[in-house]
Amino acid sequence: MSAAGAPETDAAGLMDRIYGWQRHIYDATRKFYLLGRDGLIADLRPPAGGSVLEIGCGTGRNLILIARRYPQARCYGIDLSREMLRTARAEVEAAGLAQRITLAQGDAVAFDPQALFGVAAFDRVAISYALSMIPPWRAALAQAMRVTAVGGALHVVDFGGQGGLPAPLRALLNRWLAMFHVMPRLDLPAELARVAGAAGMIATTRQLHGGYAVGGTALRATAAGALVGEGRPGDQ
Repeated sequence: MSAAGAPETDAAGLMDRIYGWQRHIYDATRKFYLLGRDGLIADLRPPAGGSVLEIGCGTGRNLILIARRYPQARCYGIDLSREMLRTARAEVEAAGLAQRITLAQGDAVAFDPQALFGVAAFDRVAISYALSMIPPWRAALAQAMRVTAVGGALHVVDFGGQGGLPAPLRALLNRWLAMFHVMPRLDLPAELARVAGAAGMIATTRQLHGGYAVGGTALRATAAGALVGEGRPGDQ
């Protein structure tokens, strides 16, 4: 496992302040409401020897599951928070996966995968509950598509509009999320389709848990014009 430094930014400092202590309880608490993450992992299905990048890898929870589920895959993760990466490195080491998971600090909007990892593009790119924390999230989507290899796929899961929840519960949830600078991207399905179209990719989305979350996939054609098999982020 290796790490690459990045300049300190206001956003990075904010993330470190938010998660400096939360990183110790993050996985234990988030498993109850970050729904759809395991379905996303199941749908990745990278090719043998392929590469998987998670943008906003946090504590490394998803990457560890990805590495275990797809033992032939090469796994990479970036996060803006140094504090989260501290936890991720420790978890990856404890899992015995330091030789298979490479971590680096990077900005989701402007990272250079070649400089960080020596890899120009990835067969699968995953963004799990990170877009709702990135103010320029549309730019992050565009960047994720830029680093998706020919014949590859971008998989996304995040909070939805929660249309199936009672209004009081929806208001309470959104007030609580705002305390952590989390803002559901209500136009994520439309924006995923728009950005994918501009990048020459084909996007599909679906609502999860009555709109509590939304899952999406953007597929890039191979040189011969074929698309990789379409995945659908699952419920849990």
